[in-house]
Amino acid sequence: MTVAERPGASLKVLHVAAEVFPLVKTGGLADVVAALPPALLRAGADVRLLVPGLPPMLDAVLHGKRVLELGALFGAGRVTLVLGQMPGTRVPVYLIDAPYLYRRGGSPYQDSRGHEWQDNLQRFALLGWIGAHLAAGELDAGWTPDVMHAHDWHAAMACAYVAAHPPTTAAAVYTVHNLAYQGLFPPADFPALGLSSRFMSPSGLEFHGQLSFMKAGLKFADRVTTVSPTYAREIATAEHGFGLDGVIRGRGRDVHGIINGIDEAVWNPATDPGIPTRFDVPTLQAGKAACKRALQQELGLDVKAAGPLCGVVSRLTSQKGLDLVLAALPGLLQRGGQLVLQGTGDPALEAAFRMAQQAHAGQVAVRIGYDEALAHRVMAGADLVLVPSRFEPCGLTQMYAQRYGALPVVRRVGGLADTVADATPEALDTDRATGFAFDAATGGALEEAVHRACDVFVEPVIWQQMRQRAMAQDFSWEGPARQYLALYQEAVAARASAPRGMPEG
Repeated sequence: MTVAERPGASLKVLHVAAEVFPLVKTGGLADVVAALPPALLRAGADVRLLVPGLPPMLDAVLHGKRVLELGALFGAGRVTLVLGQMPGTRVPVYLIDAPYLYRRGGSPYQDSRGHEWQDNLQRFALLGWIGAHLAAGELDAGWTPDVMHAHDWHAAMACAYVAAHPPTTAAAVYTVHNLAYQGLFPPADFPALGLSSRFMSPSGLEFHGQLSFMKAGLKFADRVTTVSPTYAREIATAEHGFGLDGVIRGRGRDVHGIINGIDEAVWNPATDPGIPTRFDVPTLQAGKAACKRALQQELGLDVKAAGPLCGVVSRLTSQKGLDLVLAALPGLLQRGGQLVLQGTGDPALEAAFRMAQQAHAGQVAVRIGYDEALAHRVMAGADLVLVPSRFEPCGLTQMYAQRYGALPVVRRVGGLADTVADATPEALDTDRATGFAFDAATGGALEEAVHRACDVFVEPVIWQQMRQRAMAQDFSWEGPARQYLALYQEAVAARASAPRGMPEG
């Protein structure tokens, strides 16, 4: 019996993902997977997670109990399905305990030297295979989802495995968090997936002579989402489609953009235990001043600087536009501004920012690495937060910044365009401005936006109004959760009328 035939029944949703905050996090995906399921639960859905049994996950999940011993799969000699609860939220979570594939150091995707794990195809095919078999009602007799929601390339094969089993009634929804990372493998590895050879075709997983996990989600999910309306339009173009724009255009109205929310229990300056002074809108001015001074003192910056303190919390990559920050830095410093940067990534960018710190002591502070607690202190202490991405599916940093009264300076792409209202004269006159935006991916364009921000910074009334307006924005997960529930119902109806099967032979 489908959910549509169970009046009053809550929708059962299985989220399949490779990481979840606070257990394993390499980027915004983990934040989404941590926050969306609890929001769906509050909205009345019955939600569970499925994640690989990486050591931090196995160590932290509460009350884990064995559901099923699966034996040897995808090169692992022993695979066990465990059901427990997420710490904090108590969301039920399935873990795939496969020591041969998951119990290792490094990141979820790379070893300690930054090299991709050579068995990533098997590691994440297993994740998708388990997701699809849970969706088919085969692995847990006590719970079968109506919707299987797979996240990014790591979980995308779940959609192909569902398509390979037409009796599965659960709808498949697939979310692209970043199209640039596609999960590409040699075609010779295809037999390890255990699928019909018809799936290794241009109408299936074949992608320019390679095997693409990302394409599995794009082709075989009943509905495809991405993490902002603007990014949903961008990835259907040659400029931003990374070779998959034709596939995305082919899905037509099946592709939706739903902006991410943020976890307002974690990112809340009024309750944040990790910042020097807590504050809300009424106490914004004094609270921000205290947090700024404490951050300057902590990082060895001049507490009497005349210009704004600019924060950057980011992976140091070309995508994030950090080279643009280096190009715009002299102009910022000439206006009396300061820069605090926290991040890790490209060694050349790391070295360049270290050199900037050495050349501008008291004006530039650089911390290589990621420290969640420091990220909160940067948001609380910064006047501006720079997010000059060349492309940005959604972005959470600009939302965190606004929540903490730090005005974002963003490139007008993806979710940045959807969540920041540029301080144009018209926007300032109509009380809509919440930040500063620019178009060209050049240091000069970023510098011009920073100069506009500096001009407003010395207008205390306008500056305070903008900060208060930014803090008042609703970036909670409640609205996105309602949109996902509506999309799930649409996907369930689509699956019932015309399930997406394997490619034609």
